[in-house]
Amino acid sequence: MTGRAQESDAEGTAGTLRAAQAALAAEHAAVYGYGTLGGRLEGDRRRDATAASDAHRARRDALARTVRDLGGTPVAAHPAYALPFAVHDPATALRLAAVLEDRVAAVYSDLVRAARGPLRQDAAGALREAAVRAVRWRGTGVAFPGLTERAAPPENTAEAGATGVTH
Repeated sequence: MTGRAQESDAEGTAGTLRAAQAALAAEHAAVYGYGTLGGRLEGDRRRDATAASDAHRARRDALARTVRDLGGTPVAAHPAYALPFAVHDPATALRLAAVLEDRVAAVYSDLVRAARGPLRQDAAGALREAAVRAVRWRGTGVAFPGLTERAAPPENTAEAGATGVTH
């Protein structure tokens, strides 16, 4: 392998590691967010939130292993995260769930772009799962999940800076 090819491989691994760390951080934030919103829901919606939380925990744990496999130290969860808006009732809980899924889809979009092979397939699956959950929470979808959210500014400016910011 030439020096240039080795440099390219190292850059690719570093980019994949950065994208995996960002996905891991988003999964930490999603687990926290679902813990916050779950208490505002009842019945089927509460069961859906529990299932989503369980899925994010599983993805979080898998990503921690991936980060270690890529030679990194998994980013730790913060003790608390700033929510983009207050969650007072079922309507705001549903809205938060959709925002969480949109944000998770966005970071998985980056991981799909950075990764190769089985990790890329896993990231694409995670992106799809987040997009489907977002549609279920919101009731509508977007043409390109994980990409559209970045192109459009948030409807509520309070949502703009709440991507994993700690209290």
